[in-house]
Amino acid sequence: MEENIQGKQKNELVEWIKAIVFALLVAFVIKQFLFTPVLVKGASMMPTLEDHDRVIINKIGPKFKAIDRFDVVVIKMNEETNYIKRIIGLPGDKIEYKDDQLYINGEKFSEPYLEQFKKELKDTGSLTYDFTLDQNLGETTVPEGQYFVLGDNRRVSNDSRNPEVGFIPKERIMGTTSIICWPVKHIDFSFN
Repeated sequence: MEENIQGKQKNELVEWIKAIVFALLVAFVIKQFLFTPVLVKGASMMPTLEDHDRVIINKIGPKFKAIDRFDVVVIKMNEETNYIKRIIGLPGDKIEYKDDQLYINGEKFSEPYLEQFKKELKDTGSLTYDFTLDQNLGETTVPEGQYFVLGDNRRVSNDSRNPEVGFIPKERIMGTTSIICWPVKHIDFSFN
């Protein structure tokens, strides 16, 4: 009888170990290939994202569907640094900013996610300074297989306007994000 109880306890322990290993394996696969949390560092995406917000990256989506204009993406800049920015220009687009207004291929585009920030400006200046791709990057259009990105906080964002960042190759885009999961007061499931 005692041997039977010990055998059952041993079998139960083995089953628990299997379940824990399986759960860890599933969590690893999900984090590595599907979804992963990322910490927002800095103010370049304010007011959409604030410093120390945590967002969830959808890594699988961009592999099966096109990255759309105005998607918020996480970009692998180097081994230690990721940027979170908004897609403004798609391959082949001509981008221009004039009088705080975005023009893509000569067409005026609204950016509703910036309206709150524009209203809160303390001075009479513009949120986004005037520029063309040619002035900043020496190209008239966004090259094939690359994207032009901007941070929502245009006055402080280090983004594609800076030649050191420039156009972003698709391979460096880790995924899209539209979910803020932390802190609790910022939780949002579709901030785009």
